Amino acid sequence: MYAYLKGEITFRSPAFIVVEAGGVGYHVNIPLSTYTAIQGQEKSTIYTHLIVKEDSHTLFGFATQTERNMFVQLIGVTGVGATTAQLILSSMSVDEVRAAVLAEQAHVLQRVKGIGGKTAKQIILDLKNKLSKEAPDGPVLIPTLVDESVREEAISALLSLGFNRIAVQKALNAVMKENQHVSRVEDLIKLALKALSV
Repeated sequence: MYAYLKGEITFRSPAFIVVEAGGVGYHVNIPLSTYTAIQGQEKSTIYTHLIVKEDSHTLFGFATQTERNMFVQLIGVTGVGATTAQLILSSMSVDEVRAAVLAEQAHVLQRVKGIGGKTAKQIILDLKNKLSKEAPDGPVLIPTLVDESVREEAISALLSLGFNRIAVQKALNAVMKENQHVSRVEDLIKLALKALSV
């Protein structure tokens, strides 16, 4: 229904943004990669996908059409809902997802919260042929001093994704101890997501 939204970003967090377009503020759920991509931008074009259910209309947004296409492919897999697809794209880049599927590395997909062995294998089964037409690419970026505001923002984002506060705090404490030079909230959240999925 909506191909994209082009307008001012009036609110942003690692889990969602509000885009004002035509005098209307749209609540748009986003993965961490999109949060990173729009840092410092007052206005942006967000490529969207609308999920319609009996009791809700939920808008998901992405910085690139490639990312949106991967999201659409993921939610087409049996057992993968929109929230799980958002979590996958918050934990892994599009290239990492593609590489894991093409190499049939179910254990890599299982690092994402909510992805068990059965679902990981289903993702590979459903998407391998589709993704094999596209070339896998892209290195993994490893994070670079965590201040309290960054930690609080990470806690808030993880809670909004459905994690337990005590578990989140434990995971962040462990991650921050092992990765003392992490400075970006999205990097901290990615590391915490991996810790929480163990």
